Amino acid sequence: MEILLTALLVFALGMGFVLFRRNTVPVSRDGPFQERRLSVIIPARNEENNLPYLLGSLETQSHKPYEVIVVDDHSEDRTRAVAEGYGVKVIANPDLPSGWTGKNWAVWNGYLQAGGDLIMFLDADVRLAPDALRSLLTAREKEGGVISVVPYHVAEKLYERLALIPNLLGLFAFTSPMERTNPDKGLYGSCILTTREDYEQAKGHESVRGEVLDDLNLGARFMESGVKITNYIGRGMVSFRMYPGGIKSEIQGFSKGAVLSTSKLNIRTTLLVAVWLIGLIAAEAAPFAIGTPVLLPLAIGYVLYTLQIYYLVRYTGRFGIWLPAVHLLSTVFFLYIMLYSVYQVVVLRKVAWKGRSIEVGRRGNP
Repeated sequence: MEILLTALLVFALGMGFVLFRRNTVPVSRDGPFQERRLSVIIPARNEENNLPYLLGSLETQSHKPYEVIVVDDHSEDRTRAVAEGYGVKVIANPDLPSGWTGKNWAVWNGYLQAGGDLIMFLDADVRLAPDALRSLLTAREKEGGVISVVPYHVAEKLYERLALIPNLLGLFAFTSPMERTNPDKGLYGSCILTTREDYEQAKGHESVRGEVLDDLNLGARFMESGVKITNYIGRGMVSFRMYPGGIKSEIQGFSKGAVLSTSKLNIRTTLLVAVWLIGLIAAEAAPFAIGTPVLLPLAIGYVLYTLQIYYLVRYTGRFGIWLPAVHLLSTVFFLYIMLYSVYQVVVLRKVAWKGRSIEVGRRGNP
């Protein structure tokens, strides 16, 4: 019994290595890439604290963008003043029309004002290494199509570090080899780089105007249009600090897409993630199995999962030294997020984000 349980835990843990691919952004300090005008579009709603990090990092790029456009989405803080202080173009987002979600409307209006041949969408909490733009442009030139990046998560406070397991599972979803041929293959919305031609061919954010998961659904539109998608890991190039505003925003941020996103994954990806997670939860039961025959195999599983997590977080984010060792805390947080997400999606039929209530399943006009 003990040997069988140990073998099952090792098998479940192995699914993490099947799902994970170390596809980091290739570093490029001298190109080459075709010189084309790059427009950077940043939707911003109450982002006065985040914008200095992003706009400051854009100023230090080894390759300068043609233009930077900040779309002030009815902010109630100093977002506009902060952006103007960096000399970038700031536009006021028009009132949100029926059938659109806030972010989709903001980035779409930014696109309408953009003059670049290449379009990059960046969330306001993103931070770029000095060679990030050059490296991303070179990678897109090499791969073709559209690229996106899962940023390295810089978690500073304890509640932020609870995002460890949700971030790991998200990384599995974006690096899973089973997603390569998924017709619903998604993008990661924090950092997307595309040509204007491909974006217009996919009908851009207008085609996903009412979607909560704008990035995953936008990826499906690119796939439908025959445009290749390549997703990278941002370690060393692209990072972000996701929820510095408090645990409430962290819960809202993760729960708004936790359940909905699973419907977009290849079923094999979902199954392997589930196997890995079940093994993790079983191993985390070790402290509650003291004095029973299953303590040893569960303890072995806990140690092996902990070692794997320490390896994976090197590419996922900065979660402190000790939290990966007591990952049970993050697993409990993840399970709460999933339950809350189910409640919002199934019972309330709406999710909350950035002070707005978004109906689930709402669609804009085609």
